[in-house]
Amino acid sequence: MSTVYVFFADGFEEVEAFTPVDVLRRAGLEVVMVSVTPDEIVTGAHGVPVLCDKNIVNCDFFDAAMLVLPGGMPGAATLGECEDLCRVVTRFAEQQKPVAAICAAPMVLGKLGLLKGKKATCYPGFEQFLDGAEYTAALVEKDGNLITGKGPGAAMDFAMALVELLKGEEKVAELKAAMMIEK
Repeated sequence: MSTVYVFFADGFEEVEAFTPVDVLRRAGLEVVMVSVTPDEIVTGAHGVPVLCDKNIVNCDFFDAAMLVLPGGMPGAATLGECEDLCRVVTRFAEQQKPVAAICAAPMVLGKLGLLKGKKATCYPGFEQFLDGAEYTAALVEKDGNLITGKGPGAAMDFAMALVELLKGEEKVAELKAAMMIEK
């Protein structure tokens, strides 16, 4: 089974991290929560602590199907400062493997030059960091291997877009029915 890695740094936006983790697991995917800080316990922007499964220094990502970067501040900025994460994100993008970022986190992709010529969305005010991207302001934007989300209110649509990419439309329809989400 391929694994989805979701990255956590202090100040992450809880709904943008936990919604994809929950929905991806409901879809039957293995999801590993990875801390990019020295401690495996990471605290969200609204004071919610989470015990991550692994620390980035203990991951090789050989089984990774997708990388997910939640937003929130200063969490997204900290993700962008993590050299190990930036290396793996760049490698994934170069190999056309799926990379997803929501809210402020698409700025990480922009700063790495991965959005040049791509459609992207992000939290309003962060579009200045989407270097070379066509900013769309959509709730969710998919362009090739990159998926970006606008913010907390887009978390469910963002999570469903991740499931659709990895498991298909039928699985999304099944999840929406089970979770009582209107089409």
